Amino acid sequence: MSSPLPAAKVIHVETRGAIILDEASPQTRDSRGIYLPNYIEPVSHIAVDIGGSLAKVVYFTRSPEPPSSPSILATGGNSSRSSIPTPPSPTSAGALSQLLPPSSSHLKQNGALTPMVLDNPTNHIASGLSSMPESLLHDTILRRVSMRHFPGGSLNFERFETDAIDDCVKFIQDLIDRSAAINGVSIEEMKQGVKIMATGGGAHRFYSLFRETLDVEVLREDEMECLIEGLKFITHIPDEVYFFSDELIQSVAHATPSPAALERPGPSAPKYAVTFEGNPTPQLPCLLVNIGSGVSIIKVDKDGTFERVSGTSLGGGTLWGLLSLLTPATSFDEMLALSEAGDNEAVDMLVKDIYGQDYSKLGLKSTMIASSFGKVFKKGKEKRKFSPEDISKSLLYAVSNNIGQIAYMNAEKYGLSRIYFGGCFIRGHPATIATLSYAIRFWSRGTKRALFLRHEGFLGALGAWIKNIEGDRESETGDSGT
Repeated sequence: MSSPLPAAKVIHVETRGAIILDEASPQTRDSRGIYLPNYIEPVSHIAVDIGGSLAKVVYFTRSPEPPSSPSILATGGNSSRSSIPTPPSPTSAGALSQLLPPSSSHLKQNGALTPMVLDNPTNHIASGLSSMPESLLHDTILRRVSMRHFPGGSLNFERFETDAIDDCVKFIQDLIDRSAAINGVSIEEMKQGVKIMATGGGAHRFYSLFRETLDVEVLREDEMECLIEGLKFITHIPDEVYFFSDELIQSVAHATPSPAALERPGPSAPKYAVTFEGNPTPQLPCLLVNIGSGVSIIKVDKDGTFERVSGTSLGGGTLWGLLSLLTPATSFDEMLALSEAGDNEAVDMLVKDIYGQDYSKLGLKSTMIASSFGKVFKKGKEKRKFSPEDISKSLLYAVSNNIGQIAYMNAEKYGLSRIYFGGCFIRGHPATIATLSYAIRFWSRGTKRALFLRHEGFLGALGAWIKNIEGDRESETGDSGT
């Protein structure tokens, strides 16, 4: 019999002055750290969102300056810049870093969790603090933080393959051990304040593994609720939300174009400029299209209530699985790299392959994909060999266009103009973003917009992170979650 999920409250994170750190490598394009220079409250809980393919981890660490790399784990200590063109940051932590001394080690760059015991460093008089007026309590916390800590720190993002969940557990164990050493407290004292806020299907499947191996409290949060909480939180971060735009979009916004002015989605998506929302405000209602192993489509109302209204089994897992069978790629990053070098025209059947030209009467451009993988099978002919690059590009377009059209149909059904795309399928990949954007712009005749998030794969983990269980509630114990 499963124990009931404990009630949770939301902690209010100070996001004023938040800075998204620069990209350090292709592996960190969707996991750049977020530096929060004005956040002072102690945080020692760790959020884990365990899906069918990936486990995502979010945690907050103290640091007097923005780390030079958003993910030391992802880069393996390599801070070389990516050659892949991904949306650049309009603001940078560079100017702030010049005012501060450089970090001397990866440990200092990553900072440490704040043990709850240090929230009251003088004789542990927690009971005395609880009776203070709120204003005096806040001032007391400020003084103690200034004595033992410093304002500012980073939200850190890591991901692991779910099949290697032991690596995720070891990473968290090392983080706890390192935090205890940096803060000068015992492992036991450190673990007293650490909680694992788990969400996703793996929160139940791996409950016992996390609870028994780490010997800390593990609390499970509803997956869909965490996605929406994560979306509402992350849209407060400056320059987090972005969209692809061009002259076509501007013309649609100010005039009613003829159908011929809008090209159908084709093998070469148009080139877009990137526009960031520098002064963000939550925009509800909206549609959230979360693309993980599968796809969930969630309608979010103006008051924040939500409903899963649709979805499809053809998502990231489909792309990863088929490309694993059809190409030598062994990781998603390798698959994306292959697709960037590919030409889907060698694999896909286009309109011009059928008609020899545009089909103007129906508004079909000659470059429109008529049939994905349509050139592969030729009856009575010897089997051709196709390059892994071309196969990767074709399949990426097929999956992305399918998701884009399903998203549009749901947005049209519910009268929603803002469509957020999230999930680890996107990974800041330009071709994926352009294809989804183009599909939404075309099918909606420019009335709907595809919006993207620079931390699109971490919405669930972020939602779990901002939920802090009340101290007077009992924690879950035993194997009830498996």
